[in-house]
Amino acid sequence: MAMTEQRVSYTLDSTLDTVDSAEEKATRIATDLGFGDDEVMQISMAVREGAVNAVLHGNEYASDKKVTLAFERTDKELVITIRDQGKGMDLSKIPNPLAPENLLKTSGRGIFLMRSFMDVVEIRPSKTGTELKLIKHVHGPTAGDKEASQ
Repeated sequence: MAMTEQRVSYTLDSTLDTVDSAEEKATRIATDLGFGDDEVMQISMAVREGAVNAVLHGNEYASDKKVTLAFERTDKELVITIRDQGKGMDLSKIPNPLAPENLLKTSGRGIFLMRSFMDVVEIRPSKTGTELKLIKHVHGPTAGDKEASQ
């Protein structure tokens, strides 16, 4: 994403390759926008977790369903939207990964990690899919000014 572009979006298949592709795109875009190494890692991991949820839980690997991934840069934030074409989800049924009965489970931490890594996480389920919005605030004069953080 060039600094002059404000929004870019991708339509991806419901495969595990999509997860890797989404993470790579997030890493490249966050780096190009001037986020620090720690923030780039956080953004990339949040996007990876969101893509896993979209492919695995949302679209259930259905070849006829797509994942939409969009990056939008505003003056104050990077907004990442991930949308699947699944049946939606019941937010009240998401288990707390910190509850004693869930501590040793190998899944169920994606949303928890996204909320830890990003400044804002919004989940909007519907009958035609789930939309996940991940927001990371830009710190300093501009995200593209790497000297601002030095």
